[in-house]
Amino acid sequence: MKIFKIASIPGDGIGKEVVPAANKVLKTIADIHGGIQFNFTYFPWSCEYYLEHGEMMPEDALERLQDFDSIFLGAVGNLKLVPDHISLWGMLIKIRREFEQVINIRPAKVLKGIRSPLLNPKDFDLIVVRENSEGEYSSVGGNIYKGQDEIAIQNAIFSRKATERAMRFAFELASKRKKHVTSATKSNGIYYSMPFWDSVFEDVSKDYPGIQTDSQHIDALAAFFVTRPHQFDVIVASNLFGDILTDLGAGIMGSVGVAPAANINVNGKYPSMFEPVHGSAPDIVGKGIANPIGQIWTAKMMLDHFGEEELGGVLLDVVESVTNDSILTPDVGGNYTTEEVTNEIIKRLKIVEKQGA
Repeated sequence: MKIFKIASIPGDGIGKEVVPAANKVLKTIADIHGGIQFNFTYFPWSCEYYLEHGEMMPEDALERLQDFDSIFLGAVGNLKLVPDHISLWGMLIKIRREFEQVINIRPAKVLKGIRSPLLNPKDFDLIVVRENSEGEYSSVGGNIYKGQDEIAIQNAIFSRKATERAMRFAFELASKRKKHVTSATKSNGIYYSMPFWDSVFEDVSKDYPGIQTDSQHIDALAAFFVTRPHQFDVIVASNLFGDILTDLGAGIMGSVGVAPAANINVNGKYPSMFEPVHGSAPDIVGKGIANPIGQIWTAKMMLDHFGEEELGGVLLDVVESVTNDSILTPDVGGNYTTEEVTNEIIKRLKIVEKQGA
């Protein structure tokens, strides 16, 4: 019996609705498999926790989390309670940085039964590998002067180590897919960091002669995500560019509510963290209509990370069978609830189990 210890952090807003739903799905997967078990430990850290304790997480939070096999996060943020820069840097980014989750990966594909806003999406299936530790999201900078003379300085940090690491991850991933890597750059406008990025990409690509490559400026690449996303396989991008492209990827799928993500620790020293893209969605909290698919697809990525790719594939196939039968939440044109969609996925997983018995 393989036992996976999962730190379950629903967080804010609809995270408290979709994380329990996905946990139920994972427990069903474990029952079907028979040889794995998920032990969930719940942590109530959130903006509400901040109001009570003056911090997003307790001082020993990272010490408590580091022995888990992974972290399963719902959402962080509630602007009505806590400013975003406090909530994100106090929990999400703190976990990413301290646990050296240096790679963020986010897939985007046409899901059967969910209508893409694109006129002809042509069954696109791509994945963005985002450098997750530095780049434009560094904390190097500061403010000087006051009033009309006030100046804000934000430094982007690009190290060869982190840049090359993200690129090699992308090439290794592409070797298992369609064998193509696109680099997101802006070397015609950003004078130092992007020519450096291009140079590292060229160096790394020499070690992967079987992988085709191209380099696209971020503004053109964003347009191509809309006009011809089917032509892409793996895209490697800096922290900011990857963040923007992946939200666009969620948009062309039809809803940010179906988009998954993973923050990967590549050295094995700390757990990786799995979270959907959608955020806390305070406008629909408590209505029972949050889309659970983003969190459930994120669970599929966690299964893959554990080496259970076959189970992950079964789960995504079942999710697509549900969406293909128009069992959808309102954000993608349906009228089903979070619970109804989740229960249908669980029901069909059990049918798959009986068919395979």
